Amino acid sequence: MKKILAALLAALMLLSLAACGSSSSAPETTAAAPAETAAPTAAAETPETEAAAAPAEKYVVGVCQLVPHPALDAATQGFVDRLTELLGAENVEIQVKVAAGDSATCAPIVTDFVTQEVDLIMANATPALQAAAAATADIPILGTSVTEYGVAMGIEGFTGTVGGNISGTSDLAPLDEQAAMVKAWCPDAKTVGLLYCSAEANSQYQVDTVKAYLEEMGFTCTLYPFADSNDLAAVTQTAVDNCDVLYVPTDNTVASSAGIVDGICQPAGVPVIAGEEGICQGCGIATLSISYYDLGVKTAEMAAQILTGEADISTMPIAYADTVTPKYNAAACDALGITPLEGYEPIG
Repeated sequence: MKKILAALLAALMLLSLAACGSSSSAPETTAAAPAETAAPTAAAETPETEAAAAPAEKYVVGVCQLVPHPALDAATQGFVDRLTELLGAENVEIQVKVAAGDSATCAPIVTDFVTQEVDLIMANATPALQAAAAATADIPILGTSVTEYGVAMGIEGFTGTVGGNISGTSDLAPLDEQAAMVKAWCPDAKTVGLLYCSAEANSQYQVDTVKAYLEEMGFTCTLYPFADSNDLAAVTQTAVDNCDVLYVPTDNTVASSAGIVDGICQPAGVPVIAGEEGICQGCGIATLSISYYDLGVKTAEMAAQILTGEADISTMPIAYADTVTPKYNAAACDALGITPLEGYEPIG
């Protein structure tokens, strides 16, 4: 019996050892699992690699243009061409929206740009600048085709820098020289009518300034303001009936409706001295004008500096056109029997 019991105990001990060996193998299998899950760790690095290889995010620039006419169109085109050249077409998206001559429409256009959180707004003409300034104090705003920023922004004692988030370029040509053109081109004239849109603050500024110069020269001057294009013809007719010559500043409403002015002035034999080339081509005989395309180019160069962090818009002074060019409208001069003055080049 002792031998039998000893044999049974030996068998039980072997079974116990076998059970212990089976239990210890499980942790080895579990320990192997992390080695098999090493692939997800490598996969987690992939997005970082892709992000490093991806191109930089595009700059988004919104352009609000008041009205379609040659001067503003040229400024916008110069801006788009130069900014695309400086930053690369792949790095900038430029959204151009035109308010069709309605100042009130500028507000929803710039509000949409603000909602999109664009990187910069280019405001082409005074009402567009005023709408943009009212819409945001954070997004950089560059104006162009704006004559006098102090007048446009209601800044007394303006010294050349708006500050805050606003700067830009001015289309102001020497107003004293424009006034002198009236005398040079129409030496026998005695009365001058100054035709302008009363809704445009910078038009008011120009005619007030030019009127003072003309009166110093001995002319009798009368202001002929009109509210919008609806009463332009009637006001122009009144001016023509009472004046020897008309002066028109860089006025957006006249620029977009120059044919109306020409259709009244030319048959009456009344010449028009214009504040810029587009208006002169439409209804004038002569102008001392800037290149609006070049003005747009200069604005784009400012924009590129702001977007890339090379310049602080709050300290950027208003920039002006580098040159002004005396030009004449050959067709209008021929129709009125006026001989172009030396030193003036024909509008192409």
